Amino acid sequence: MKDLPKPDKRERYPLKYRGTKCLNCGHPLDISDRYCPQCSQANNNKKRTLVNYIEEFFNTVVAYDSRLLRTLSAMLLHPGKITREYLEGKRMTYTNPFRFLLSLSIIYFLLLSMGSNLDTLDAKGNNDTPNQNATNTPLVGDAVKASSKDSVITWQNPQGFVLFSDKKDSMIASSPALHYEQLATDEFWERIFKKTEFYLSLIRYHDLKHYDEIGRIINIPESGEDKSSFAIARSINRVKNSPGSFLNAILGRLPFATFFFLPVFAIFIRMVYINKSYTYTDNLIFSFHNQSLMFILLTISFLADKIFSISTAGFALLIFTLYLYKAMRTFYGDGRLKTILKFLLLNTIFIILSGIGALALLLGSAFTY
Repeated sequence: MKDLPKPDKRERYPLKYRGTKCLNCGHPLDISDRYCPQCSQANNNKKRTLVNYIEEFFNTVVAYDSRLLRTLSAMLLHPGKITREYLEGKRMTYTNPFRFLLSLSIIYFLLLSMGSNLDTLDAKGNNDTPNQNATNTPLVGDAVKASSKDSVITWQNPQGFVLFSDKKDSMIASSPALHYEQLATDEFWERIFKKTEFYLSLIRYHDLKHYDEIGRIINIPESGEDKSSFAIARSINRVKNSPGSFLNAILGRLPFATFFFLPVFAIFIRMVYINKSYTYTDNLIFSFHNQSLMFILLTISFLADKIFSISTAGFALLIFTLYLYKAMRTFYGDGRLKTILKFLLLNTIFIILSGIGALALLLGSAFTY
């Protein structure tokens, strides 16, 4: 009987340390199994040392980096190929498209936020704030003077006189109870708008933080409509006073907004390519891969602009346009004319949906800021 070959000393999981049962999930194993087919844990009973943990850490990093490099290579050099191969089953070759897109969008918008100096806008917004120290100032009396000629109301604070030149603000500040009573005759949406305006004037003048503070100015029956109007007015006032912080907050939400926007767009891709055998999920992965490349190009463009003081956004957009056309031809297999027509249609839909999504995000952020 021939002697068995000596195990290679470089073997990560030698035979002598392998068992017949997974230490993690208890699944039965053969001595030849290097990994558990149930949970993928290595079949290794050897007691771990610090060196082993360090080796595993670097092996994990290298394995991820290799997938990352293959993903970037396929995206940049072979448009549409990565989606096709991923759907064919090569999921360990490339990074997960959902996690990859989310990571890229977070990195890009973080860089955009750090390099935009939006916080400087807060100083300008705070300088425009009418009266931040008039919490206990009466609405009428010696400190308030209303002029019917130019609809200007003034009040005294430690910094001197602050002016409201808006006629409606003057009316609200001089007679809040009378103005509130007039709102009862308006239609619902008009009433909501005017109540928001009403509360905004009181918030700006009295520096109100909570709805409960309204009671010291005017007695108003507590209702959900008034609370909602006050909340909207308070958010608008915060946006006005801190526009930079508000824009930074929007940038922080954009990665997740993008992540949830693409599934909606994938519905239209599915409709345009209804005659293809691809499922909705297949089209979604295709859109995730393309959007990932968009963020890669935008990140490179942003860094190039900052380093060399140039503008490369248009060039990045041109590259992405050419890439997207090629990716659609490769993945869906249509001819040039069909691809061009579908390219124009889908991009028109994308722009419309982006506008709607941006407006919804802006309004939603403003009313909940």
